Amino acid sequence: MSSDFAGCQIVHVVEFGGPFGFIKPWTAVRDSLTYSQSFLTPSIVEGLRQKLGVSAILRHRLRHGGLSMQQERTQTADWKRAARHMSRPLSIVTRRVMIEPVLSLAFGTAEDAEEAASQHLCLCRNEDLLLPSGVSELTIDAFDRLPGVELRFEASPASFLVGFNRFACATPMYGHLVIVDEDTAGASSE
Repeated sequence: MSSDFAGCQIVHVVEFGGPFGFIKPWTAVRDSLTYSQSFLTPSIVEGLRQKLGVSAILRHRLRHGGLSMQQERTQTADWKRAARHMSRPLSIVTRRVMIEPVLSLAFGTAEDAEEAASQHLCLCRNEDLLLPSGVSELTIDAFDRLPGVELRFEASPASFLVGFNRFACATPMYGHLVIVDEDTAGASSE
C-alpha cells in the first residue's frame, strides 16, 4: 500500500467518526475478557475498501478518546442435551470498546474520496457506525503528523504477525505500528 502512496504529493482525506467502535481481535478467542485491537489489520482495511467501492485506501490513521469495558451476552455453538430438552449455555464476554473513534482514510484521487465521503463505515460490527465529515486535501507530511495509530503494511525489522488475511487464502499478515501522540503531533513512534 505504501508504494501507491509514494507517488502522491497530495492525498484526499476523509474522516469518519462516531460515538463508539469495536475492532474484533484477530484471535477471536472467547475468553471472559477480550481485548479489542487498537489498530486495523490489512484485511480490515481491504474490507473497508470493498465496502466503499474505491480503487485503493492508501493510508489510514485511527484515534479515540479512550476505552470502555462493555459486557456482551453470548451463546456457545454447542447444544446441551437434557432428558427432554436441548439448550445452549450462556456466558458473558467483556470487551473493550473505543469511545469517540476517528478514522482518517487517505485516497489518491478526489473521486475515491468523494465516493467514500458519501457513505458510512463499520469497523467490525454493524452497530458501530462511523459517519464521514467531508473531504480535505493534505500533503503527505501533514498526513504523517495526524494523531493516532496506524499499522503500516510494510516489511521492517519491527514488523509482527497481526492475523491471517481472509481475502488471500488466510496468508499471514505482518505490519509495524506508527503512533503519533496528539500532544506531540509530528513526533512518531515506530
